[in-house]
Amino acid sequence: MQEFHAERARALLDNAEEIFDAAAVQAAVRQVADKLNTRFDQPGNAAFPLVLGVMGGAVVFTGSLLPQLRFPLEFDYIHVSRYGDDDQGGNVVWKVIPRPSVAGRIIIVLDDILDEGETLAQVKQRLLDMGAAEVVIAVFADKALKRSKPVKADIVGLSIPNKFVVGFGMDVYGYWRNLPGLWAIRAEDLKQR
Repeated sequence: MQEFHAERARALLDNAEEIFDAAAVQAAVRQVADKLNTRFDQPGNAAFPLVLGVMGGAVVFTGSLLPQLRFPLEFDYIHVSRYGDDDQGGNVVWKVIPRPSVAGRIIIVLDDILDEGETLAQVKQRLLDMGAAEVVIAVFADKALKRSKPVKADIVGLSIPNKFVVGFGMDVYGYWRNLPGLWAIRAEDLKQR
């Protein structure tokens, strides 16, 4: 069974197109860090934001970004998804909810991708309903769709085409989160499960 998974994963990548290499990905992370540092690393700034990584996709982005932030912060995570092992969005499922410590705080939400926006819209609303003073959304990638989204990211690392992308935390059927660059999977390969 594991051989089948490895063969399937390799076949998906063999037919994929690299759209951003590792250097471009790291430059995008630095850009996000610079924007957050510009806002929060200021003399006299008393803000002590709570940074929430959205697991599991944001784990690579979060791990790369946190060491570049130069201001005091608290870190925690939430786990929410609309995809599971599928390639189509479904209902939002909360696996780890925000802790009550969000009340009265500036919350920085880190996520791998702003796709259709349904998940991040619900995350932002839940945090505001729990009493967050402000919710700042920072995403590694914002997918260019030809329609409006229910939420807008405050900080974006890369704008990506409307393709199914893997790498740097993003996966297809659980494969390839570990790639240092971004690859677009062909639509016809997604149909061959």
